[in-house]
Amino acid sequence: MATMGGSGGEALELDIDDLTHEGHGVARHQGQVIFVANALPGDRVRLRIIGTRRRHLLGRVEAITTASPQRRKPPCILADHCGGCSLQAYRDAAQQTWKQAHVSQCLLRLGGLVQELRPLLAAAQPLGYRNRAVIPLERLEDGRLRAGYYRRGSHQIVNMNHCPVLDPRLDALIKPLKADLEATGWPVDRHGLGLRHLALRIGQRTGELLITLIASSADLRGLEDLAQAWMERWPSVVGVCLNRQPQPGNVLFGAETRVIAGRGWVLERFADLELRIAADTFFQVNTSQAERLVPLLSEALGSASGLLLDAYCGIGTFGLPMAARGWSVLGLEQHPGAIALANNNAIHNGLEQRTSFEVGAVAERLADLLGATPPVMALLVDPPRKGLEPAVLDAVRREPPARMAYLSCDPATLARDLGQLCGPDGPYRIDWIQPIDFFPNTSHVECLAAMTRR
Repeated sequence: MATMGGSGGEALELDIDDLTHEGHGVARHQGQVIFVANALPGDRVRLRIIGTRRRHLLGRVEAITTASPQRRKPPCILADHCGGCSLQAYRDAAQQTWKQAHVSQCLLRLGGLVQELRPLLAAAQPLGYRNRAVIPLERLEDGRLRAGYYRRGSHQIVNMNHCPVLDPRLDALIKPLKADLEATGWPVDRHGLGLRHLALRIGQRTGELLITLIASSADLRGLEDLAQAWMERWPSVVGVCLNRQPQPGNVLFGAETRVIAGRGWVLERFADLELRIAADTFFQVNTSQAERLVPLLSEALGSASGLLLDAYCGIGTFGLPMAARGWSVLGLEQHPGAIALANNNAIHNGLEQRTSFEVGAVAERLADLLGATPPVMALLVDPPRKGLEPAVLDAVRREPPARMAYLSCDPATLARDLGQLCGPDGPYRIDWIQPIDFFPNTSHVECLAAMTRR
């Protein structure tokens, strides 16, 4: 029975039967859906209604009256507050089962596709796997420095000294770097002047570390001396950089990155190649899981014959291993720094004769490239979370290569796009879809879809 609590919100005792794509629990009451933070499938909770949205209500847990048998003590002491990992209280096997079902549900609900999936490839390391972190900073009125991820649903930083999903070698830097930055007296304001974020990156196979400060201006007195001190203190640190981001908003990196000491990239060994990765260029956060994709991409694209177009190619993470397997690769990416690294990586690995990487927006260039000579025999797309733009989908539908592989970090946008590419009037049929867990302890899941032209 529902009652009205003292705060005016409706109080209910309900069962949680699912999760949202953000990792919130889902309850149902009298035909209404309620999203509940910090609740897991199998929990029975006493909750209070605290808000409404267009299609659902918002609930806050007041008590877990019966805990899910899959609930556990989170490995991180900040898990109930920090918004970085929404599923740390959910056992690993339960997370994996939910992710498999979530992908299937997205395909059916958003793409109209009934598709059997390959079993999810679980990560061998559910903790300590992230090779990169970009940590918001703020300075309190008393001068203390706070560093941490945002509390769920807010822009309030949850102060941390350790993060168990980070590679331990990155995690070990957080506390001493916070202390050093606090002592500088530099202004810190993630929305205005001064320091905004601390970015860390590691080549997990080489152990090389890169420290990058993101700030609104380059006026950080004493930074050169501090950078040298960091490199002397930690021999694995190969570079310290300053990225200038003067624009307000949620875009983390600005266009200008300056090397303060050392060099501006780490070396990573990946799929029998060596790749240079800069502070502000994209690379999959889970190195070992990303490497498992390479043979799957070879399977998806078929026998290496002719030209492979690698859209959203980044630094050549997957295009270069495909070139090493016999493809001629044309990579397209709008980030000039990533293209510079991709060409450098091709030369470093002796693949420059089989590769060409160009700066350009996929939505603007894809149609011309698919219609050019020599013909594109296979297409690899690895778009950002928002999925493929309408112009990209239109170009593929007009000139579909014989094979297409779609790597996605969002099952919802993947399902939407596959609905157009593989629906009744689409040019492709789905050969298989492989979910792979790049992000244990979060609600995110990567998928690789292999398609053949009808």
